[in-house]
Amino acid sequence: MNSNLFSPWTRDRAQAWWQGQGWPCGFNYLPSSAVNFLEMWMADHFDAEEIARELKWAADIGFNSVRTNLHYLVWKHDRDGQIARLETFLRLADECGLSTMPVLFDDCGFGGAEPVYGPQPEPVPGVHNSRAVASPGRAAVMDRSLWPDFEAYVKDIISQFADDDRILMWDLYNEPGNRMIFSPDGSFSEYDPALGPQSEALMAASFDWARSVAPSQPLTVGAWRTPAADERVPPYDNSTDQLALALSDVVTFHAYCDLEHLERYVADLAPHGRPLLCTEWMARSVGSRFDALLPYFHDTKIGCYNWGMIKGRTQTNLPWPNSLTSHHGADDTADATAEWFHDVLYADGTPYDESETALISRLCGKTAA
Repeated sequence: MNSNLFSPWTRDRAQAWWQGQGWPCGFNYLPSSAVNFLEMWMADHFDAEEIARELKWAADIGFNSVRTNLHYLVWKHDRDGQIARLETFLRLADECGLSTMPVLFDDCGFGGAEPVYGPQPEPVPGVHNSRAVASPGRAAVMDRSLWPDFEAYVKDIISQFADDDRILMWDLYNEPGNRMIFSPDGSFSEYDPALGPQSEALMAASFDWARSVAPSQPLTVGAWRTPAADERVPPYDNSTDQLALALSDVVTFHAYCDLEHLERYVADLAPHGRPLLCTEWMARSVGSRFDALLPYFHDTKIGCYNWGMIKGRTQTNLPWPNSLTSHHGADDTADATAEWFHDVLYADGTPYDESETALISRLCGKTAA
């Protein structure tokens, strides 16, 4: 057996792969009609026509890649359907010139409820991402008796597409250990802190499971915890993020911040000597804006995926809880609802800000549609 089977790619291999890529400039995607990723992928809600239309709008602007989360429960209850719908998604994205970055696990259960397979509740008025559910679910992560199923899920999904060049890379776990729950009063609470060690262990196991399939695409998990905007301390300075960086073939990270902080974060990550992609960014009220950051990503060839594309039932045009936006540098005296927090287009394809879409088109070498 290859002794390097469960080791990350060498830096040379990662950089050689990167040299074969253009500049990935993409977005995180949920259809405007879906309240969460679980709803997106279920047979009764998956809408290929809507997805094709919205992905084409993004490609017409100039975007060339898309990041989207799968959900374990869809695979658990409808394995063949999940595989078929992922194949459809990859085809639709590829027809638009978009590569795809699938995400397998996710701890962002901001709605506070455990995921339940079946019809999803309506969004809570006025609350950002009010029905977000984790995958497989925070309580499920903490139940080790379920992990054999999680292993089967990872191996099955990746093995089906292990040599598929429509997939840019596999993001195995979004924000492991995220315990935040958003409340209608503009505050947030946190889930059981015991989740953290279990999420970290599941993330590490996921790398082993994925590497046993030996996909041709790189594997990654993004480092995501950043300090308060007024603190000059290193970002991603916790065991889970550090382990994610050590295990990833290419370095991915989240950075909801202004340009000054982004440059500091990149300087901290550069010594890893691997390609860099920021897989979540863009939150207008905290200074994470297209005009300020996109030229930097372009000039440094750091891949980037803004959060949100189409204003819809996730309500991510609304701000995070007040204390969270303050943590990331928002002006406490400003009206947080005066502009969209995330998202780029209205549900009819009209740009929220034509100067933003013009900039994306120019930097991506695309004539604006």
